[in-house]
Amino acid sequence: MMYEENVNLEGPEDLGREHMMGTSIMAVEFDGGVVLGADSRTTTGAYIANRVTNKITPVADRIFCCRSGSAADTQMISDHVRYNLELYSLQTGEEPSPSVAARLICLSSSYFPCSTPTLYVFS
Repeated sequence: MMYEENVNLEGPEDLGREHMMGTSIMAVEFDGGVVLGADSRTTTGAYIANRVTNKITPVADRIFCCRSGSAADTQMISDHVRYNLELYSLQTGEEPSPSVAARLICLSSSYFPCSTPTLYVFS
């Protein structure tokens, strides 16, 4: 049986070691719509900061974004997009399309050059 020694990343000798992490997000399309799924943990390095995080955020009645990256940045961007989509609906009298939401997310993401959030739009 093969194994790697010192895989526990809790000691000071492991501080320089690369931490494997990431967000799992998926969408499955079927005849009646789309099913979205995401993991629920927020990590800070090897530390789990929050075990129950909602990474699927509604930005309009039938439009959702899946967030990956800095939790604070992606949450602020999705809040900003939701606010602007509400204004869009009030001004035009129409529900926003997914392409309008995607454009708003791209524009909003450009305001934060320090982070590289990943947001996916589903309708």
